[in-house]
Amino acid sequence: MLKVNTYSAKGTKLESISLPKEFEEKENMALLAQAIRVFETYNHLGLAKTKTRAEINRTKKKWYRQKGTGRARHGARSAPIFVGGGVAHGPKNVERKLKLPFGMRRKALKIILFLKAKEEKLVAVSGLTDIKKTKDAQNLLNKIANSKEKIKRFTIILGREAIASKEAFRNLKNVNIVNFRNLNVYDVFRGGTLVFDKGIFMSERKVKKASPKKGAKK
Repeated sequence: MLKVNTYSAKGTKLESISLPKEFEEKENMALLAQAIRVFETYNHLGLAKTKTRAEINRTKKKWYRQKGTGRARHGARSAPIFVGGGVAHGPKNVERKLKLPFGMRRKALKIILFLKAKEEKLVAVSGLTDIKKTKDAQNLLNKIANSKEKIKRFTIILGREAIASKEAFRNLKNVNIVNFRNLNVYDVFRGGTLVFDKGIFMSERKVKKASPKKGAKK
């Protein structure tokens, strides 16, 4: 079972905790790559489009007569070879829609969280709700960075109780803030070091413990 480094709100290193079993998943790099690809398409709207010669607002009148000029034969000046003409093989405004079933998204998220913990790029902070000022938030991240090497980006993952701490982190450079309920594979993949609210791990254990077993009477 993997251990996760834990810090106080002031940056003091505390006793490590075990990564909940709910976050552990067998490595499946093919599924992980597929999930990242799907989320990348969400950022590519496919709105680029160029006008063809039929859509150019230009006269369709023949430029000059067909024969007797000694020049090449041309029709309208909206042809792609002329400046201001249409584009022959430009983008067509194709919207890409890739989807991934909920179960596969959830499994991919568990895989990448487990890999982050394995690489020691996942930490937990106790008392994250006590951070109210940007100065305190910066001091916390500085102390976490001093214990690691070459940390360039942080992703702060807040639970329901710590959502008020968002204001303290929002103006920091290279820091992304995500609600745990909205966390996805792409946020984790591009997020650098993950700073979890410790309460998330505790709540996950409670939910798992309170969930009824299959076949049990309600």
